[in-house]
Amino acid sequence: MSRLVYINGEFVPSEEAKISVFDKGFLFGDGVFEGIRAYEGRIFRLDEHLKRLYNSAKALLINVPLSFEDMRKAVIETVKRNNLKDAYIRLIVTRGIGDLGLDITKCKNPSVVIIADEIALFPKEIYEKGIEVITSSIRASYGDVLPPQIKSLNYLSHILAKWEATNAKVQEAILLSREGYVTEGSAENIFIVRDKCLITPPSWVGILEGITRSAVLEIAWEIEEVEDIIEDVFTRYDLYVADECFLCGTAAEVVPVVKVDGRVIGDGVPGPITREIMRRFRELVSTEGVDVYA
Repeated sequence: MSRLVYINGEFVPSEEAKISVFDKGFLFGDGVFEGIRAYEGRIFRLDEHLKRLYNSAKALLINVPLSFEDMRKAVIETVKRNNLKDAYIRLIVTRGIGDLGLDITKCKNPSVVIIADEIALFPKEIYEKGIEVITSSIRASYGDVLPPQIKSLNYLSHILAKWEATNAKVQEAILLSREGYVTEGSAENIFIVRDKCLITPPSWVGILEGITRSAVLEIAWEIEEVEDIIEDVFTRYDLYVADECFLCGTAAEVVPVVKVDGRVIGDGVPGPITREIMRRFRELVSTEGVDVYA
């Protein structure tokens, strides 16, 4: 059955969903987006995703044409019209139609696109066995170029890092900063566990502050086995000698990492703290969220 896609106030069948070739999102990657999940008919942390979207748009001088509340309603309606209980929602705002140049003042009407569909980033057994990753040759963008907090449509560095992982026949790649600090995966934040301490890179090193990352930090404080939580830089060496490692993101959720650059992490299986965070995260998403069908 064809999905319905929201485009600038209208719902159209997916095969008819089109934007202009003069849209700046197509021409230059000039826009922002969010990936959002719905579980059992509830959209998880919708307001947090929308706040990040509006902040990203503000930083890029894009005036989102919908109010926060109208955008919220549009996302909910998109899920409802597609009769989805478990969904991945892609919300996109572009600069809109202009000419072939770079002058943003010629773009008068930003475009809004909302897609709701199903997603399975990793097969089920991956969450039970864990994944293997490599560190990428691609360096993460630094704040002096484009703030990593902006979730823009330009994902070229992440796409190339993901290609390196695919080429190496592993599931994911980790990007480093130009100084060699670990930043994030191609589409996920990263955590390590060492001596019962949970460590994740700080935002200033060049990461997107993920919504799932925030949820994991909240969950971790409630786990008795976690003695401390630190946001600090670490290197590949720290990855190699970690007791546990996992990635987290909206699409991936919480996925254990059991091997990095050929080095086995811990015992080579998902560790106890990772498993507990996975369990609690699944409980959280099954009970929290905006009810689509209320």
